[in-house]
This record gives sequence, structure tokens and C-alpha cells, in this order.
Amino acid sequence: MGDMEAELLEALGRCGLRELSKAWVESVWEFEFTEAEPLDARVEAQITENGLEVFSNLYESLLPFASGDHEKLQSVWMVFAQNEICRKSLLALLYHFIHAGEHKKADVMQRSLSLHAAGLYFLLLEIPGSVVSQMFHPVLFDKCVSALEKTWPQEPDTNRKRKKDTMKSSQAAAHGGRKRARPNRKEIAEPNDVSDEDEGVYFSSRDLMNIRESIFLLLKNFLRLLPTFSLKEKPQSTLHCMQVFINMTRFESVPQELPFSASLGRMKYVPELAYHGLWLLCLPIHGDVGETLRLLFHRLLSVLLMTKSGDMSYSAVLAISPPVTSAKNQAIRFISFLVEELKDVAFPVLRILLQHLCVKFPDKSDYRSSAVQVLVKLLEKFPNAEYASFIDWLYKYSRKPKVSHRAFALDAAVSLLELPSRQTDESFPPDMLKFLQRSFLLQDMVFSRCSDIAPTVRSKGLSCLAQCLDRHASSAVAGAREPLQGIRPQETSGPLQTVITDGCDFLKSDGRETLTMLQQRAGDEKTTVRKSALQVLVNIFKYDLIPFSPEDLNTLPDRCRDPAVSVRKQALSSLTELLQAQPQNVQIQKAWLTGLVPVVLDTESTVQEKGLEYLEQIMLRSIAHCNRYRPADQRQKLTWDLLTLLTTESQELSRYLTKACHLWAKQNKFSATLVTNLISHTEAEHAAPAWMLLSKVAGSSPKLDYTKVLNFWDQVSRQTDANITTTAHVLCVIGHIAKHLPADTRRLLIDHLKSWLLEFKSSPELIGPAVESLQKLCYAHFDAATGAQELLNDVCGHIVDACEEYLSSVLMTESRGRTLDQDMMVKHLFTLGHAAQQCPARVGKKVLLLVQSILANSLAADQNSDASQGEDISESQPLSQFRGSNMPSVVRAHAFITLGKLCLQHDDLAKKCVPALVRELEVCRDMAIRNNVIIVICDLCVRYTAMVDRYIPNVSVCLRDQEPFIRRQTLILLTNLLQEDFIKWKGSLFFRFVSVLVDPDLEIAKLGEFCLVHLLLKRNPIMFSQHFIECVFHFNSYQKHEKYNKFAQTEREKTCFSLKGPKNKEKRMKIYKFLLENFTDEQRFNLTSKLSENVLACFVDGVLPVDADADELLCDVFEIMSCKEIKLSTMRSKPGEDVGPDDDEMVMANAVIQVAQKKIISQEMMQDYRDEIKDVFAADKQLAVELEYDIRKYEEQLQREKEQSQQAEADVTRLSEASRTPRGSPRVSDAASTRSPAGRDVQAGAGDAPCTPVTTPQVGVVQSQGSRRTSLSTINILNSAKKVMERRNKKQHSKSVGAQPSVRSPLSVGTSKPVSFRSPGQENNRSLEVRAISTPDQLLPLANGKWNRQRSGEAAGADPDPPTRPSCNLGFITQPSPTFNHRAAIYHHAAWTRTAFPLYICICILDSFVLALSLVFNHVGCFYQVHTAGQRLLWICVISVSGF
Repeated sequence: MGDMEAELLEALGRCGLRELSKAWVESVWEFEFTEAEPLDARVEAQITENGLEVFSNLYESLLPFASGDHEKLQSVWMVFAQNEICRKSLLALLYHFIHAGEHKKADVMQRSLSLHAAGLYFLLLEIPGSVVSQMFHPVLFDKCVSALEKTWPQEPDTNRKRKKDTMKSSQAAAHGGRKRARPNRKEIAEPNDVSDEDEGVYFSSRDLMNIRESIFLLLKNFLRLLPTFSLKEKPQSTLHCMQVFINMTRFESVPQELPFSASLGRMKYVPELAYHGLWLLCLPIHGDVGETLRLLFHRLLSVLLMTKSGDMSYSAVLAISPPVTSAKNQAIRFISFLVEELKDVAFPVLRILLQHLCVKFPDKSDYRSSAVQVLVKLLEKFPNAEYASFIDWLYKYSRKPKVSHRAFALDAAVSLLELPSRQTDESFPPDMLKFLQRSFLLQDMVFSRCSDIAPTVRSKGLSCLAQCLDRHASSAVAGAREPLQGIRPQETSGPLQTVITDGCDFLKSDGRETLTMLQQRAGDEKTTVRKSALQVLVNIFKYDLIPFSPEDLNTLPDRCRDPAVSVRKQALSSLTELLQAQPQNVQIQKAWLTGLVPVVLDTESTVQEKGLEYLEQIMLRSIAHCNRYRPADQRQKLTWDLLTLLTTESQELSRYLTKACHLWAKQNKFSATLVTNLISHTEAEHAAPAWMLLSKVAGSSPKLDYTKVLNFWDQVSRQTDANITTTAHVLCVIGHIAKHLPADTRRLLIDHLKSWLLEFKSSPELIGPAVESLQKLCYAHFDAATGAQELLNDVCGHIVDACEEYLSSVLMTESRGRTLDQDMMVKHLFTLGHAAQQCPARVGKKVLLLVQSILANSLAADQNSDASQGEDISESQPLSQFRGSNMPSVVRAHAFITLGKLCLQHDDLAKKCVPALVRELEVCRDMAIRNNVIIVICDLCVRYTAMVDRYIPNVSVCLRDQEPFIRRQTLILLTNLLQEDFIKWKGSLFFRFVSVLVDPDLEIAKLGEFCLVHLLLKRNPIMFSQHFIECVFHFNSYQKHEKYNKFAQTEREKTCFSLKGPKNKEKRMKIYKFLLENFTDEQRFNLTSKLSENVLACFVDGVLPVDADADELLCDVFEIMSCKEIKLSTMRSKPGEDVGPDDDEMVMANAVIQVAQKKIISQEMMQDYRDEIKDVFAADKQLAVELEYDIRKYEEQLQREKEQSQQAEADVTRLSEASRTPRGSPRVSDAASTRSPAGRDVQAGAGDAPCTPVTTPQVGVVQSQGSRRTSLSTINILNSAKKVMERRNKKQHSKSVGAQPSVRSPLSVGTSKPVSFRSPGQENNRSLEVRAISTPDQLLPLANGKWNRQRSGEAAGADPDPPTRPSCNLGFITQPSPTFNHRAAIYHHAAWTRTAFPLYICICILDSFVLALSLVFNHVGCFYQVHTAGQRLLWICVISVSGF
């Protein structure tokens, strides 16, 4: 026996194999190494006393047999046999120590012994003949492999954290998956101090390093085994090794990229060894390489997706941390290494991996982006053929119904566009060539998603397209111009309704379809879509990819007034970006001014600040001194180009710049340098824009050099052809600097301006600025206001006297043979109006009479014609006392403005002139005069509100004026008055105002929408809902209702604003839908009930006749109730859209369903149709079971109440003198018969008999129609639902409606104060016969707790009868079964949709709908000619309900 054999026997002897109990060994083998009895303490102590020495010596003794010259050494298995060493005992002993070290309570020694024992087992397997000697056991093998993981101390409190996270995940699932639990920390801890306080196990850093070293050595020994020990016939062991290796890749951080091809001896990190082990498993010795790769890639998928092993669910994601990211990157490099090594074998498996990656990625933005990066990196390893094939699959994948898949494909396409173009040869299949082209990705995968049905995909498609166009300006634009110009959108009939492209039609289009699509997206209902569309448009305009017109460009400034704040900010940013990219484009400059400048008045402070920032950046910061101005400097040139536009073509925007300057002044933006630079330009090329900006800045700037201002004024005041706009700006600057001028200079300026005005040579546009500057000079000249007013009276008094003298000379003398100087007349009138406002004390009665005489020219002509109609003009028109003059319309138009200014100072004059102004508004045909009259009346309304308010309806008639300018002006002025609360929504004003929405001029219609939504609705949020029902009556010109459409109107006004008839149907619906779109959900929720109660019920009850006038009215009501705009906002998403209700809304909806089921379905309709429950509610078996339970409980409640009522009846019978009908006998109504209008006597039904057929709908109708009640109100439903939610929050209980049978119904007899469903004004004390929607077989208690007792002629306070069978109120319904069938159809539809709101609407309007159904059965000949009565109205009812 050699020395090696002797050392081996000695080492085996120290293991105490012979001392092991045979029974213990057999038990270990019998249980297949899964469990065993404790080892003999003496044997265990013999090994553990020497630490690791026993196993180390044995390992060193066995190592030569595994790695030495096998021919020179005797077989170890022969040594075992010759010395009667039992292999089973050895394996059992190793199993014991391996198992003990994996326990969580194991200490350092036990874990080290476990790793050494596992190493011994791997060494035994490495020795030739181990398999023949039956040393391999799959369970023990897997146990040794698992020791690599389980012997490493786990992080403390791991189980506790897992339990908490599991609980959070469950809670998140209960909330629809919207809130996710925070991912667990990584499974394997770093080699730091770890302690387990609960178990009392402590590991120092040194202990952890020792355990880590043992794991490293064991893993290294195992890897030495794999190249020689085949696992081909052991697939389960292969999978187990694979999973352990993958887990070990995250064992520790690796500070560098791993060289997967390095030798085993040079590896230093556990993850490095783990990847080497995975590579060894892919060798042919372990089985089919392709199958092994498939299994390996399947398990690496979780590493790539950063999820927990074996779980790709949404809630199993790992926190994105450096170790997790590092493991993912290493996995990508390892897969790339395998593909490069195995090539053709790996390509099909890699394709499967990438497909799974596209399908199983966690639907979170960070994880989705990471998955896209993995996809792109691995796709680079494909050759052209495989790459094209996968792109073909990815294109089909991008059209899947799931929203997240289409979004992922978009991100992938954008990332793939970053890859370099692939080169092909002639052998490449032509039909696959398009999948290698970048244009295919851009056009078919990115652009086509811009019209996706899902808002998130549309938005992402547009943002991806913008990203593609903007990421690389030169290369991307070069490749994008042709596809964008060649795209021809074509609607598909598929479920996605996407825009696809025709690749063969590139050059037949100029891109107009693309711009049209983008403009539609810019007006999309979703905020994110509009925002992304703006980004695409800007990039297209910026790089001139498609020729565009000014109309196309207007989309950007229009979005600066978008309802969404984020869209407005994006529009501001996009416009500024476009302007900076193309500063020379005049159209872009105009669009920028149109969009940016008005933003200074934005109600949102952040938008206002952003607009001011851009304005300052573009228009202030680039203003340099005149000497330093360089036309080549694009920034300076752009600034002055914009300022020039504000003084020429865009003058109307300059008033917004005044507001901007006021805000800048508060921020101290105007420095002395800026003012000096502006003054330097006043005598140069840009004098006009410089004076314009200086006029805005001077009022808030420090002292400036006034000598240049006065010198320039001295020059222009002598010029007859001076620029009017520039002169007005100079006068404005003089007024601003008045307080800084010396006293003598101010006095000279006052005299100069007075003389200049008395010359009457200036244009009317300059008179106002001149008088204003004169006023500021006078007030600056005196410290006291009294002295300043005296100076103004003196200065302006002379001007008024001069005007009076001129007007007298013209009006009081004969004009025969003399030509009237219209310009001079206008100047005097204009000057008189401005000057009179500064000195009202100097205005005499003669001046007033002179101005009135100018306006009287047409009154004399009209007097004769009006007198023939019996009207006395002299009483209502104070100007009729003047003899008509022959003044031209231009003079009269200015005279009205002057008269208005005089009226502002003299209330007596206003009282006399307002009726005349209103009359002039009606009879005058000159547009300028009507415009000025409207302005005057609205200004007088501010000063004399009570006096003018009565004439506002006359002004509102101008909203239908034949001139678009008048309609626009009236709209603006009325909006201003409404904003300031000078007028209210009284009479017909609201309906005339909303009629602007259908104005033939689209610009006026858009302005009307803006005024209503953004200016007026914010002040009165219930404005639309308050007037909606009356809108239906008003626009149909229906006046038969006792309440609605009763305001006074002339025939002219009725004709002017009427939208009656089928030809105006589209206009009426446009108004209705606009109002509904701006309803809140609460208002939409209540509208249907109000329409049923206030409109439909009136026709059902006979209050309103069903005649030809009601035709369009009823059609409008039904169409309103079926339109999509009346749906709740959370229920208006199209199928396939990723829009769902919030958690709280779903809880509320479920509560509404349950309350509605309990109170209405189970109690009022379904009790007598128990057999039909399963048929009606076949779509929801659970709901049918709940209803059955409710019916049973309700019947028990009725029985109890019936017994109580019988007892009460007996007591009443003994005390009452009047005889009562015994219970159970047929009861005849107190009114035995009622004479119908048709002259027939109709007997009411009694007892168990069904309703008696009749032919008139008047029988059984409520006696007092003004106080008709419904079976349920919106408030009751919501309050009940609210109580259910409150009870849920306090105590968790069953979701079943019938889960609390012991609770007494709120409908029991004897409840307190009766409940009214009408407004207080509609209540009365008259006796009523209240109609319920119960079936004819049994009477149900009403919502107010009193029985349906009262009949015609009974006293309202009479004692209630006990419950008996009612007579049929609905006498015109011949059978009860059709009524139920119609109800059942509606209820079945609601149950099928399984949403709260449709069911609630069914409940709220069911009563009115059933009655309306019967109504139209009898009157179908009036206006329903197409279908039979039942078919037509049944569809109307179902559509009206299903529309919700």
C-alpha cells in the first residue's frame, strides 16, 4: 500500500465512519437526503473539535486521485472496498454537515464545515469511476450546489420585510394595481457586519470574509468538476446549477467588466466564477447546446428585466440600484459573449429571449427604458437577415391591442434609429430590405402611432417623433424629410384605428396630410397629446421639413391660450425655440408676438412669469446703444424687428406690452443704461419702435434726459406730415416725465400744447394723448389737487369755448352754398369730448344742445313713419325736439362718442339720451354709428348701472347684427360688463350670448367660446347647468311651459335668435354639447334626472300637449340624453384607451350600485318577477344572487309591517265612524270614475284584477301636476352611497347588499317629516295622488314613509289607510308586462355594462321613461313615422340610457 493510500485511510479514520450507526446511515439514504435523525454527538464532536482540519486532510488525501496519474495510483474505490469503507456512511456524514450549515441559526464553524463537506463531495465526483461507484445522488448534488447560496448569512429581518412588502403588495392589488409596494432590498448582503438579534447569531467582518473565501473555493472546485462530469442525463440538476449560478452573479459588486474568456485561475470574484459556470453548462457534454441556451436565457430574463428570479410580475421588481444595474449590464455582456461564441446556434434562442423581453417587461417608465436599452444592445449581435426578421416581428408587435406593448415598440424604434445603417449585398432578399431602412422605423413604427386610439400611445408617438427630428439635426432631418413629405394618412378599419402609410406614395404629396394630422393632434382632448404635437410641429417648422403657411403656423400661438397650463408653457417654449432658430422669418415673428405678448395677462402666475422671461430675453436684453448696433448681430436685429412690428402691423398687441412693462418695473428691470440706449435710438433708424418702447418704460424708469424728448417734440409739433403713432408716443413720454421737469419748462409746455390743440391741425388720434399729457402737466405743476383743477379749467375751458364757437358757427347759420369741412368738424367734436372731461364745470348747456342737434338728423325723417304706427317719439326721444340736420354719418358717429363723454359728466343728460341711443341702435343702418352707440351705452352702464341695465337686452340684439364687426364688438363689451358684475344673467341675455357659438363667422364663434369658458364660467361655475334646460325650450321657441322661456321679447328679437326647426338642429346640438362639455361630473350626474322630471314628466302628466311644437323639443331631449358629452369624464374613454376611473370613484360607483339595487330593483320591480331574475341579470350571477336575497328579506319585512298595520287597522276601526274596506278585499278608489276629456268614463282597477284598458292618458294622472314626485332623487342616492362608504371606512364587512338583514328598512311606516323631491316653490297643500313605479300587484311604501293612500277629493291630512292593492295609475298602459319588459331591458343593459352610473341613470329616469314610452305609444302618429311606436321609442329609451 502506497503512502497516498495510507494517508487517505488515516484521514478517513479520523472521520469516524466506522462509529456511525448503521441504522442512522440507512435512514439518511431512505429519506433520500431530505431529512435525518441527529448525528451521534461523539462522532460530531470528534470532527468539530479539530475545526476544519478533518475535512481539509481528507480533501488533500483525495485530491491526488482526482488530478494525478491514474495509472500509477490504485483506484480509490478499490481502496474503499479493500478496507471496508462504506461509501454510504461517508455520503451520509457529508450530508449531515452540509445540512447543518444551511440552517439560519448555524454559526461560522458550521457554515464552514458545510462548505468543506460540499467540496469533498464534488471532489469525490471528480475522481474517475464515481458514477459507477454510485457516488452521485441528485438530491445530495443539489444540496451541495445550494450550499453556495444558503451558507451565506442572510440580511437581518428579511422575512419580516418580506411579509410587510407582501402586505403592501396585496393592498396595492386591491386598489387596482395603481399603488405598488416598494421593492425588497437585494437578497445577498455585502460583506459587512450582520447580526440577527432575534436568533442571537452575530457575524463579524472577519467571519464574513472567511465564509466568502470558503464559498469562492467551493465554487472554484465545482467549476473544475463541470468540464468532466456530464449532466446530460440529469436535466433537473442542470437547471438547479443554472439558477444558483444566476443568483451568484449578484453575490457582490464587481468593479470592472468581467473577462468571460479568462482562465479559471485568474478569476477573483464570485460573479466572475458564476458566469464561467454558466458558460461551462453550455458545453455539449451537458446536453443539446440550443436547449441549454433556451433554459439559460429564460432564467437570465429576470436579471435583464431587474425583477426577482422566476417572477416577472409587476409587483416583483427590484429597486434600481448600482448592484442590480451592474448585474444587468454583466448579463448583457455575457449573452453577447455567448452569441459571438455560438453564433448560428444562439440566434434563434436570442430571438426568443428578445420577444419575451418585449412582452414581459415591467410597465414602469424606468424599467421599460432599461428593457429597451437591453433590446437594442442585443439586436446589434444579429446579422442582417435575423435583424430584418426581428424588425418585421417588432412591427407586428407594435400593432398589438395592449397599450403598453405599443408604447414599448415606440421606444424601441426610437432607440434603433440611433444605430448605424446596415450595409447589405445583392443576395439579401428584396422583400426584407425595407426592414433595414431607418425610414421604415420612422414612418411605419413611429409616425403611425401618432394617431393611435390610446392617448398615451399618441402622446408617446408624437414625443418620439419630435425626439427623432431633434436629436441629430443634420442626419435625422436628412432622413426624415422624404418620409414626412410622403406620408399619406389612411384610416384603417382595425380595432386600433391607426394612421398607416403607403410606402409607395412618397413623392406624390407635399406633406399637407402630415400637417393636418398634427394640427388635429394639437387640438386633441388629452393634454399630453397636445403638448407632444407642439414639439413635432416646432421641429418640422424649425428644419423646414414641410412647407408651411401662416395658417399652419397659427397653431402654435393658438395653443398659448390652451386650457391646460402645461400646454401653454410648451407653446411658449416652442414658439421661442422656433423664433431663435429662424429669426429672419417675418411670419414666425408675428406668430411669436401673437402668442407671447398676451400671456402677460394669463391667470396662471407660472405661465405669466414664463412669458415675461421670454419677452425680456428677446426684447430687452439685446438693446444696445445706437453706436454699438450691428445689423449682422441676429439678436439685436431680431429685437428691433419685433418692436417695429408692434408699431406697425401688430399695434393691437402693444397694450399688452404696457402691462409687461408695469410688471417689469416692479422687478426693477429698467436700468438707466436701458433708458439711455433707447433714447439713443430715437434719432436713428429705429426711432418709431424706440419711442414706442420708451413710452411704456418712461413711466417706471428713473429720471431720463428730457432735453432730447423736448427737442424732438418741438420738431414734430411743427411738422404737418409727422408720423402719427410716433407723435402719440412722444406725447405719452412727455406726460410720464412731467413731474421731473422744471416749473418754467412745464408752464411753457402747457401753453404750447394748448396752442397746438387750438390750431385743430392735428389728427384725431393725437388729441387724446395730447389732452392726457396736458392733464399730467397741470397736476405736476401744483402740489394740491385744487390748484391743478383750476389750471385745467382755465386751459381746457378755452379749448371748450373754441369748440363751442366753431360748432355754433356751423350749426346755427344757414349752410346753403357752403361746403361742410368734415375733418374740421370731427376734430372739434373729438377735442370737445376730451377737453370737456377735464373741465366739466366749463361745459354749458349750449354745448350740450349743439351736440344733440347733430344727432337729430334722421329722427325727423323717421318720425312720420313711426307716428303712422301710433308711436309717440316726442315722449321717448329727447332729441326729436331738434330740427333734423344734414350731417354726414362720419360726423354723427363722432358726435355720439362726444355725447357719451358728456353724459358721463352730466347724469341729467344721460337720463334723456339713453333712450335715444337705444332707439338709434335699432333704426340706424350705418355700421360706424351703431358701433359707437354700443360703446357709449356700455360705458354709461358702468357709470349709471341702474339706469342702463334695462336696455341691455336691446344691446344684446346686436349679437345677431349683420356686420361681423358689430357682433364681435358687442360680444367683447358685454363680456367686460359681465366680468365686472355691472350686468347679470337676466332674461334672455344668456341664451343670446351662447347663440354666438353658432355664429357664421368662425373667429367670432371661437371668441365666444373663449369668453364663456375662460372668462365667465370661472366666475360662475354653475352658470351652464342653471340655464341648460331652459336653453332647450328657448332655442326651440317653445313657450307652452309655465316656467321656462317666459321672458319678454319682441317679435323681431324672437325671429332673430330663434333656432327652431329641423334645419337648425345641428346648431342647437352644437350649443348643447358645448355646454355639456364644460359641465362638472356632478352637474352631468344630475342633468338627466332634471330633464326627466322637468321636461319629459310634463308631457307624460299632460301638463304639456304632445303636438307638432313639441316634436323637436322631445327629439332634442332624447338626443341630449344619449350623447357622449353627458357621460362622466371617467366613463368617456373609448374602448382600448388606457383611461380608467380612480380608486375612490370606483368605490363610490359600487356604493351607488348597491344602494340602488337595495332601494329600487329589489323592492319595487323585481319582487314579482323572481323567476326572471336569472334571465335579466345573466351577465352577472353574483348580482342576481344578491337581488334574490334582498327580495326575500324585503318580503319578510313587508310581512312584519303587514301584521303591524292589521293591528293598527283594528284599533282605528273601533274608533272611526266611517267604515273601512276589510283587508284583502278589493278596494275601489274614492273617485270611482273620472270623466276623461274624450268623454269616456274610465273605471279604476281594483283588487287583483289587472289594469283596465283605456284609451286616454288622463286617467290616474296627478291631480296637481305642479308637484309631481318621482320614485327616487339624486340626493337620496348620493347620501345613501356616502353612508355606505363611511360605514366601510369604519368597519370592514361583507360586500353583499343583503349582508345585514337585521337592519330595518328606511321605508318603514311611521317615519317622520315627509320628504319632498320638488323645490320649495313647487310645494303646496293640495291633496295629491302620488304615482310610484311599483308593479300593479302590490303597493310599496313611498320614500317619505307614507302609504299611497290619497285620492282625488281626500283631505291632505287624512289618516293613511293600511297597505292594500292599488288601482292602476297608468291607465293608458293596457298590460303590466310590457312595462316590466321595457324596464327589464334597461336594467339588463345596466347590469351588462357593470358600471354604477348607467344603473343609477336607469333608476333615476326609469319612471319618466316608462311613462314616456306609453305616451308615445298613443301619440306616435304625431312625429314618429319611420318605425312602429314600440320599436322607435324603446330604442330611444335604451340608447338614452346606454349613452351614459
